[in-house]
Amino acid sequence: MKKGYILITLALTSIGFFAFQKTQTETSMLEKYMENHLQSGGGQSGLTGAPSEANCTQCHIGTAQSGATENSVLFLSGTTPVATYNPGSTYTITLDLASNPAKSGFSATALNSSNLKAGTLIGAGIGGTQNFSAGGRDYVSHTLASNTSGQWAWSWVAPATGMGNVTFYIASNVSNNNGANSGDMIFLSQHVFAQSTGGIVETSNEANFTAGYNATSNKVAINFNSLAAGEMSMNLVDMNGRSVFTYELGQSEIGTNKETIALPSGLNEGMYVVHFFVGNKAMSANILVKK
Repeated sequence: MKKGYILITLALTSIGFFAFQKTQTETSMLEKYMENHLQSGGGQSGLTGAPSEANCTQCHIGTAQSGATENSVLFLSGTTPVATYNPGSTYTITLDLASNPAKSGFSATALNSSNLKAGTLIGAGIGGTQNFSAGGRDYVSHTLASNTSGQWAWSWVAPATGMGNVTFYIASNVSNNNGANSGDMIFLSQHVFAQSTGGIVETSNEANFTAGYNATSNKVAINFNSLAAGEMSMNLVDMNGRSVFTYELGQSEIGTNKETIALPSGLNEGMYVVHFFVGNKAMSANILVKK
């Protein structure tokens, strides 16, 4: 009888031990999930959708959407909107989410055409932003105090010697605020900030550059002549100096070039400036979007 009692006691002790071990494991997994995935305070790197990076759908269930009309970005020199930067100067970058969600967040990084860190990002405190570095890149994001604003600003110090076109890669999270990783919308966008001085970027209309808007197809038709091949990109800017859409096109041809670019369906009607870049040469023209 005594032997049977001892066996029962040992069995109950073992069950209790394994139950405790399971509870510890589950607690550890929960803590790890909370640490890695529920980043309401921001500060997570490598999730901007930039080249060689993932995006916020690593943690939030769903498919990343185009942020061309959701992520509204403005480059400011003081309080003046600008489309180009001077090497070594400091600018304010603002991000405004069009949908004005109850809870939201973002992460951003700035890279040159070789996908290397370009300049220095500084959490400006305006709207609640913080900066950090990882993997040789600078990042800026929301903070715990600013995840209900949908509007942020930070400072960017341009590289001292200039690096040509700089692209800001931005991932924003429009959250449904359910405390889980489901039901959120992730928006990715790219915003080009061109260098204006140092002999790298030349602004010229001598290439017979023209841009026209087709209301039927909602596309921009671009024509220009080029004396050399180069990587092409377009940055569409509204009359407030706000970058609303960017597009990478690949290599131009020597001689006559004709390109057609579809614009976002949600783009508002109005006047816009088409900034078009071929290598280090910049060209521009106004278009009227009227659907």
